Amino acid sequence: MRERKAWLILHGKQALNEEVRAAVNGLRERGWDLAVRLTWEGGDAERLVGEGLAAGYSTLIAGGGDGTLRDVVEALVKAQSDASLALLPLGTANDFAHAAGIPLTPAAALALLEVEPVAVDVGMAGERAFLNMATGGFGSNVTANTPEELKKVLGGAAYLLTGLSRFSEVRAAAGRFHGPDFQWQGEFLALGIGNGRQAGGGHLLCPEASINDGLLDVCIVPAAQDVVGTLGTLLSGGILGLQSVAVSARLPWLEVEALEGLDLNLDGEPMESTGLRFRAEPGALRLHLPKHSSLLAGQVHRAEA
Repeated sequence: MRERKAWLILHGKQALNEEVRAAVNGLRERGWDLAVRLTWEGGDAERLVGEGLAAGYSTLIAGGGDGTLRDVVEALVKAQSDASLALLPLGTANDFAHAAGIPLTPAAALALLEVEPVAVDVGMAGERAFLNMATGGFGSNVTANTPEELKKVLGGAAYLLTGLSRFSEVRAAAGRFHGPDFQWQGEFLALGIGNGRQAGGGHLLCPEASINDGLLDVCIVPAAQDVVGTLGTLLSGGILGLQSVAVSARLPWLEVEALEGLDLNLDGEPMESTGLRFRAEPGALRLHLPKHSSLLAGQVHRAEA
């Protein structure tokens, strides 16, 4: 039987969150050994993952938004650890949690520690990891440049408002894409490479993606004459209209070349590149998810505790 102990890596901004404190105390009252450590600056998540593993904790919890989740996942991948991971979603968008069906209330999210972990894939962009999605083009700029103050007031709608206000800055990116039996090149407005399904506060770029199929879902939105109309569809979540113009594929790996450079966003982590190989690492992470999460494909083989 799995030990009832877990190591919570909590984003520093949530240190005074009373709902989190109550949920932690509730777990402790039910017999859990739950240690809490806070992040304050870049690099803390990786350091704290290492400390938790060294202290003998085989279950970790990422408490924060999609960026905190990415940082913890990357540290676990680097450590080549078989520790399981749970998510306590405390961000603005919580895109991965929404798609996976993870509850947004702390007590309900932490209750998933009682569910056996599932082996899921991790996306890799070069040597950088992402659990949810890599985005490029206009959409990634919106995500990176939405002010924190606006996120606090409007939540996910802040991304839509920022996007609408920046139409005048829009320009297409140019790139060449190739993978197994797939090639495309040209100008595009947005790019999604999904292990998960949505990004930027609810934009379903890869609505059929699964996190246990060994594949990445690719969505490329080509540049069109009606730029405002296409972006309006993208930002308003009009997925049926978007899918009618998007180039889609499902691949184990994808190479992207963008000679003029491409702005990318990996689960909230901005990066730039002129050439990058994306790939899926099958079963690289053991994750606590709802038993019937819509992100799980077909019959799921549950990882052993």
